[in-house]
Amino acid sequence: MDRYAGTKAVIVGGTIGIGLATASALVEGGADVLVTGRSERNLAAARAALGPRAHVAASDTASLDAIGALGQHVEATLGEVDLVFINAGVAALEPFDQVTEAGFDQMFDVNTKGAFFTAQRLAPLVLEGGAIVFTTVTDATGTPTMSVYTGSKAAVRTIAQALAAELLPRRIRVNTVAPGFIRTPTLGVAGMSAQQREAFEQAGDEITPMGRHGTAEEVARAVLFLAFEATFTTGAELPVDGGVSRVDAPVRGGERVA
Repeated sequence: MDRYAGTKAVIVGGTIGIGLATASALVEGGADVLVTGRSERNLAAARAALGPRAHVAASDTASLDAIGALGQHVEATLGEVDLVFINAGVAALEPFDQVTEAGFDQMFDVNTKGAFFTAQRLAPLVLEGGAIVFTTVTDATGTPTMSVYTGSKAAVRTIAQALAAELLPRRIRVNTVAPGFIRTPTLGVAGMSAQQREAFEQAGDEITPMGRHGTAEEVARAVLFLAFEATFTTGAELPVDGGVSRVDAPVRGGERVA
């Protein structure tokens, strides 16, 4: 396939899950892609999975020095790009009364501060008419133990709207994709035990009106839609959540699931 032939993309947080699925679709479509990650194991796996059309680089989204170095690497490797997908994020399940300052700062440093300064550094490299896409989180009801994570992503949503306005003169579209419960290697939350993972996945299936988790590939298709097809859309958020933020949960077994 050559659907994306001649295009260039940067995926920050592209070595696993949604980022890797998006990179794979782009590479299969003929694009040149640069992906970043932190884990050496995931970096090596991404190199093997994506092949020679992809550039795989270690980078820490929480570090402004690393973001600056990434910008230089993108300039040297790809030059100007058609898409920047800012997907790196970190989440932890923490009850409100157990959140520490260190845990709070980590999530905001990666999810919000890192996303903002990554966009600031890479936006000058986006071609006129190109796109920036951020990953946020489904705009559903409040979820226990996820106050800091959802707060950090809500901030990204509003940052993206403001950035969309600022980049209008260059015709760069800025949008966000908002996943719900997605089946990835971590389910979006690192460090869960097998028991916690099973309970988390079951709860997600029960809450989601479509009755299942989404796949990383389904989110990737939404990202690529925003990046290349939605040419009259900017400042918007596209939920990819099986209806959890827009549709009432169905009645199952005589009881409403919620």
